[in-house]
Parts: sequence; C-alpha cells; structure tokens
Amino acid sequence: MSIIDSLGLDMILLSSKKIGDITISATLEEVYHDELTITEHPVENGANINDHAFKRPNEVIIKCGWSNSDYTAILGGTPAKVNNGMPATSTYVDAVYSQLLALQESRKPFDLVTCRRQYSNMLIQSLMVINDDKTSGALMVTATLREVIIVKTKATTLPPRDVQEDPAATAETENKGAKAPVPGTPAPGGALPVPSSIGG
Repeated sequence: MSIIDSLGLDMILLSSKKIGDITISATLEEVYHDELTITEHPVENGANINDHAFKRPNEVIIKCGWSNSDYTAILGGTPAKVNNGMPATSTYVDAVYSQLLALQESRKPFDLVTCRRQYSNMLIQSLMVINDDKTSGALMVTATLREVIIVKTKATTLPPRDVQEDPAATAETENKGAKAPVPGTPAPGGALPVPSSIGG
C-alpha cells in the first residue's frame, strides 16, 4: 500500500509540490509563518512607518512522506543517490532521504512549492525523520525551511573634489598617513611674560 493510500486522497495531489527539485509524494501538514517585527518605541505622528517595521524571513514547516510503493518508485523512478555518510541503498525512500540531506548540506538557496504558495531563496533549517514499525517502507519527514533574504548592493564613486561645492563635507575620505600631535605655540605677540616672582 502506498503512503497516499494510507493517508487518503489529499488535495496535495492536485498540484506538484517540491522542495528544490525533489517532488513531494504526499503532505500531511503545511505550516506557514509570516512575521513582521514592529518597533515598541513611540513613532512620531506623520513619520514613515516603513522605517519602524521590517519583514522577517518566511518560515515553512512541512510534514510530508514518500513510500517504496509510490507510483514513481514502482516505475523505477529512483532519484540519484547521494552519499551523505549513509550506506548506498537501492530503495526509493532511502534515495529521497539522501537527496534531502544533500540539499540541506549544499546550503544553496532553492525554490519551495507548496499547495498555497511558492517561496524563493529557501534553505532547509532542520529535517526530522520518524522511523518505526509503521513506516518501515516509507519516509516520513518534518522539514523546517527558512528564507534567506538576499539584497543587492551597488558601489559608486563621488565626482572629483574640484567640481564639488563643499568638498570638505561631501568628498570621499582620503588617506593622508599617520598624524603625530604637535605642541601648540602661541602666535607672535600673543604670549604673556612669565612673572619672575609672585607679589615681588
């Protein structure tokens, strides 16, 4: 009996769900976590609220499974096996598990497709596998996936100092070497004579 039969027909079959390039056979549960961090400090009236709140990385927890009796496994569609410290096996579920471990170990962002949304730049934060007498021919995984927020930066140079109106304030910093302190001397005519004696 396939894992789909044991779980009953689910809506997940209506769409192709994937963790990277790994197609999910059946999903028991999907938990989506979207969080906005909002300042606790008072915000001045009329201020741009965007400056006081930011979106945290998306997080998804998926409980999913594969079976050696899956249609893909029966047709011989065993995914390529990857050695992750596991003995090489010929079973379909072991090969899928090996692929999941390799995807986590690669630390390369990938796309995640669920029944509700598609996510980009995701990494596998954790994989939890339950193996007991009921799942000997199946792979039951709880995967926690988290988004990596990727930003683009751009380097630029300022115009030459001679065309700037106020170079002291707007020009790029210059390396003028190490500076040593110099004892101050009064300007000519500005020194006061030191009295030879007090009250004398």
